[in-house]
Amino acid sequence: MPARRNAALPRHRGWPIALAGAAAIATLLTLSACAARPPAGVEPVGSFDVERYAGHWVELARIDHRFERGLIQTRAEYRRNADGTIKVINRGYDPKKKEWRESVGKARFVGEPTRAALKVSFFGPFWGGYNVVALDPNYQWAMVVGSDLDYFWILSRTPSLPPGVRNRLLAKARAMGVDVDKVLWVDQGKDGS
Repeated sequence: MPARRNAALPRHRGWPIALAGAAAIATLLTLSACAARPPAGVEPVGSFDVERYAGHWVELARIDHRFERGLIQTRAEYRRNADGTIKVINRGYDPKKKEWRESVGKARFVGEPTRAALKVSFFGPFWGGYNVVALDPNYQWAMVVGSDLDYFWILSRTPSLPPGVRNRLLAKARAMGVDVDKVLWVDQGKDGS
């Protein structure tokens, strides 16, 4: 009888590893879903029209992160997909490597599509927040924060903002808790185009 118990033991040794792996994946997916929420105290724009927001945008300013570090002439394009998601195409020029870099992802709304709170993914099941927190009534410029205030962008349909808008957006960002000293104004020159 003891021999049978020992023979069955190796079959069940993998269970703890499998359960730990499943728990780790569940935790990552849960954290990814939580990461898509707006930061505390940040309210995304209401009465949002994704059709008007779609199209080409110039990234005028950002808080730099490894996925964009060193890029100039950065742009974003948003297109509505048939399934209700939004195709996201980010593109920028790397002057050191003398090449264009592009990332393609998708976004979906977190809640109602009339509230500019979205989550975006470029890497499989992992999502980050994309919250439009200021928007021109004519959809000519926008300010966006991610899942936390270290992810920050100012976008425009053109390579410059109307007079006074830059200072108003920075004041709003500062009031939300964004460290505006970290904001990088992106070179929109023609190098490499």
